[in-house]
Amino acid sequence: MTDLDYEGFWKETLVQLRNDLGEEEFSGWFSDMKYLRARFDKKTNEKSLVIGLPSTFHRDKVMSRYQNVICSKLKNIANVEIAIEYEITGKPEKRETFSPSSSVKNEDSSKTATPEAEKTRKKREKHSQMLDDYTFDRYVKGENNGFAVNAAVAISNNPGKAYNPFLIFGGVGLGKTHLMQAIGNYIHENSDHKVICVTSEDFLNEYLDGIAQGKMNAFKNKFRFTDVLLIDDIQFFQDKPGVQEELFHTFNALINAKKQLVFTSDRPPSELKKFSERLITRFDQGIKADLQPPRYEERCAILKKAAENNNKEISDEVIDFVGKNISSNIRDLIAAFRTLIAYAELMKEPITMQLAQKSLKDTLNSSRQANFSMDNIIRVVSEYFSLTPNDLKGKKRTQNIVYARQIAMYLGRETTDYSTTELGQEFGGRDHTTVMHSIDKIKNKLLTDPALDSTLESLKRSIKEYSAKY
Repeated sequence: MTDLDYEGFWKETLVQLRNDLGEEEFSGWFSDMKYLRARFDKKTNEKSLVIGLPSTFHRDKVMSRYQNVICSKLKNIANVEIAIEYEITGKPEKRETFSPSSSVKNEDSSKTATPEAEKTRKKREKHSQMLDDYTFDRYVKGENNGFAVNAAVAISNNPGKAYNPFLIFGGVGLGKTHLMQAIGNYIHENSDHKVICVTSEDFLNEYLDGIAQGKMNAFKNKFRFTDVLLIDDIQFFQDKPGVQEELFHTFNALINAKKQLVFTSDRPPSELKKFSERLITRFDQGIKADLQPPRYEERCAILKKAAENNNKEISDEVIDFVGKNISSNIRDLIAAFRTLIAYAELMKEPITMQLAQKSLKDTLNSSRQANFSMDNIIRVVSEYFSLTPNDLKGKKRTQNIVYARQIAMYLGRETTDYSTTELGQEFGGRDHTTVMHSIDKIKNKLLTDPALDSTLESLKRSIKEYSAKY
């Protein structure tokens, strides 16, 4: 067998790897490989290829991720066992190991990098699956999301070690995707880790394509041989047992390899319906962070940060006005801010209180602003029934308190993105089945008591007025 035969086997192996892995992944790890020579040990009859790589880092990553699949393909092509040896063909690349709390060392040097060198370090190219502005710098940390932000930062510092897996859940527009992508952007920018960020729909579509095109090996290699996997909106996998099974095995492969997993969901694991129990158990084994609607102070801070990022000067009076009237979620708040900016630019007018009231008139009248905070709902309902918030959250079960509590739970479910589990926590840690029973009681009463509907509408108006003030 000639050396030329070996090189032909290697070229065919690369062709098959490119087809299985896809152009992006193949280029990242195989485009810098070079066929050097073949070896044959007469004593052991062992055949091997010597492949050149530019750095020890590249060699270690290829060996840990792709060694088995390379050898398997090579054996199928040559019909004989062929070992792979690697040789470093150039100077090791100067790659800094990410560690924000300590000095950084280059892989081929024992010298400690200075802060100035760290600042001038060449940035990696933009990650194609993530948005540039979804960073920690642009994410406003407040009382309601402090735990989630702290956990996300810790994960970014030590992916696969600090908190794994990490599940961020909460209602629509509360910043789940932003926080997840901030983790991905930070790791991508400050380390050599490979990061994959997909929506659950993308993951499902790639899974289905893999089945249809007979390329499941490529699908598995892509998602099981990464350093960080971020999947957005996992509730989309409900009632899809096939992709749940694949996610389960991907989950196990990455956890066992100490790779980082981050998920987002619009509800906690316990409320994921038609989900594999063993997959829910996997979600529960890590750390979970619940994002809540921002309070008034946080809404104002978000608006000020948005103005700063867009180089706009907005008075405290206007920020106060928008912050008090847009209380549903961050997405609606930012949408209102963008509407205000666009209106001012198109009309070529300064951003005044009058302009804000005019440009946001339709937004403020939108039914979407019915999403109020639970604190405000509980306060308004308790005052309406001449009770205290502690009465609604406490264990008293007198008829008037139970009824008022049921009303508050019903309004919470109707006007916020809170799950029944989250509502139970707001009312003294009650079980979600208790909350569901209370909501059903009010729904049934609405069928026979027309006056109740009027009461509920009155309470909604009072809650909106209270939210605007506070």
